[in-house]
Amino acid sequence: MHLLVAITAHGFGHAAQVAPVINSLRELLPALRVTLLSTLPESFLDERIGGEFQRIDHAPDFGLIMHSALAIDLESSAAAYADLHANWQRRVDEEARRLSALAPDLVLADVPYLTLAGAAQAGIPAVALCSLNWADIYRHYFSDRDEASQVLAHMEAAYRSVRAFLCPQPSMPMQFLDNQVPIGPIAAQGRQRREDLAQRLGLNPEQSLVLVAPGGIETRFAIENWPQGQGIHWLVSECWQVQHPDASPLEHTGLGFPDLVNSCDAVLGKCGYGTVTECVLNGTPLLYIPRPDWPEEPSLLQWLDAHGAAVELDPECLVTGEFKDIVRRAGSMTIKTPAATGASQAADYLYGLFS
Repeated sequence: MHLLVAITAHGFGHAAQVAPVINSLRELLPALRVTLLSTLPESFLDERIGGEFQRIDHAPDFGLIMHSALAIDLESSAAAYADLHANWQRRVDEEARRLSALAPDLVLADVPYLTLAGAAQAGIPAVALCSLNWADIYRHYFSDRDEASQVLAHMEAAYRSVRAFLCPQPSMPMQFLDNQVPIGPIAAQGRQRREDLAQRLGLNPEQSLVLVAPGGIETRFAIENWPQGQGIHWLVSECWQVQHPDASPLEHTGLGFPDLVNSCDAVLGKCGYGTVTECVLNGTPLLYIPRPDWPEEPSLLQWLDAHGAAVELDPECLVTGEFKDIVRRAGSMTIKTPAATGASQAADYLYGLFS
């Protein structure tokens, strides 16, 4: 059986969300052939997806154009959507031809709607999986634009065309859909490797370890200006080139991201689906940077807070670097960790379509 997975090109979260589903489906179908439509680095996909896959360097959508992981370029995003939908049928025809040539038995999208429209035109069964959809995101930011009604009509029709829209907990409300199938949370479970990390980094027992993970979109905090000696050691991306005695590149730990989440005392980042669920499922507090205008945040934050893993940051902390009291408070939290049932539930649903 041949599964084609289309992954939205907006950060790493969509790939992190769909990867456990692919892995669970492979347990049911060991000979499953997997093709990915994705522009993400193959190294990241290799870390998350077990087994072989073919990656085709193609981005079926862009989600939103970003200034950083926390700031949307609204004008460029609106212009890109207007251009896409001014040539909508031509783009759907192109996508349908691409899918027909690849000849999958099933398409799974997280959550490019152009691929779903192409699959419908090509007569290929398709399923959507995501905690959000780009129609509701578009509606939130751009509903007052002249072209909005046409853009939304195309988006909504594509999402309605699928056999099911699998909505992992916690998902944003998707009131225009009548094909939703709720499933449990999806997250990668990491291994507890704190002792190995402490030894490798030369930490003393009193030091807290915080993973800095603002998301897969280029963003950098000026950690070199943060105070020393707070009893905190920061794990940061090597590409930031941070020069600070209390910081180390996370790539030098030799551990995958889920293991780091499980092994750290806290994660510093935003409320994105992958970060939220991996923190909760691994029992790690999230020091979150508020994004009050992001329409998915209320659903994510409610779930994060309900499980006792939310610590709101004053954005000024990112300038001053004063985190000692916040990290101490995070260390006293008791997190309720539910079972990560969503991946197996999604795999069971997909397996039923292959049978």
